[in-house]
Amino acid sequence: MHMRVVGAAVTGALALTAFAATTAHADEVHGDTKISNVVVNGGKAVVVGATGSKTFSVSFTVTDNSGVSLAQAILYHGTDIEHSDSGAVANTSDGRSKCTKASATTANCTATYTVQTRESLINAVAGSWKVWAIGQGKDGNFVQRDNAKTFQVQRLSKLTANAAPEPVKKGKTLTVTGALTRANWDAAKYSGYGAQSVKLQFRKKNSNSYTTLKTVKTDSKGNLKTTTTATGSGYYRFVFAGTSTTPAVNAAGDLVEVK
Repeated sequence: MHMRVVGAAVTGALALTAFAATTAHADEVHGDTKISNVVVNGGKAVVVGATGSKTFSVSFTVTDNSGVSLAQAILYHGTDIEHSDSGAVANTSDGRSKCTKASATTANCTATYTVQTRESLINAVAGSWKVWAIGQGKDGNFVQRDNAKTFQVQRLSKLTANAAPEPVKKGKTLTVTGALTRANWDAAKYSGYGAQSVKLQFRKKNSNSYTTLKTVKTDSKGNLKTTTTATGSGYYRFVFAGTSTTPAVNAAGDLVEVK
């Protein structure tokens, strides 16, 4: 079984251990071995900027009545591991997880993983990834799960807001502009995120909470422009709820004094 790495040569395909390679197909359970408590990146999405890499941890628990002999987790994007188009193996010399004995039958296993823009990450693989995992007992029993956990790998987003004129008279029209951009892994830069719904919010100068004024959409280049009536001094911002490929983001509030 070979897992392709997008943006890399065929010779750069992910190398799996012989044990994993011989068992990497549909879920299998032999004996009483179990995998549980799979946690990726502390339960948060893996968010990566336009360039560089991200290193994060994956942990899980393996149980077997004879004790635990080994464990391994492989991260991948695709319908299943046999048809994956990108992925990552653990940053260990053998690609396996490091397991710490918690009891005679239980081990807590963990490893770090690194994903790199324009290597394991291109725009097409943003979104849902899966954890392929296997655990083996000292008696030879094992469990292998094709999707032990689903998690998100996302393109970092940025959002700006600027309200003008400043200052403004009460009752006059304010124009609020901004831009929603996100990491473009293919081009190693930030590009506009078009046709996305974004909320315009207002917070009174001496308040701690924002109120939504309206919802607007970004244009094809990710730009935002809308108007509102100045009712009092306060902060204006745009808020993006996020998508499966792109995390939520709030623009910094822009203070406008009403004279």
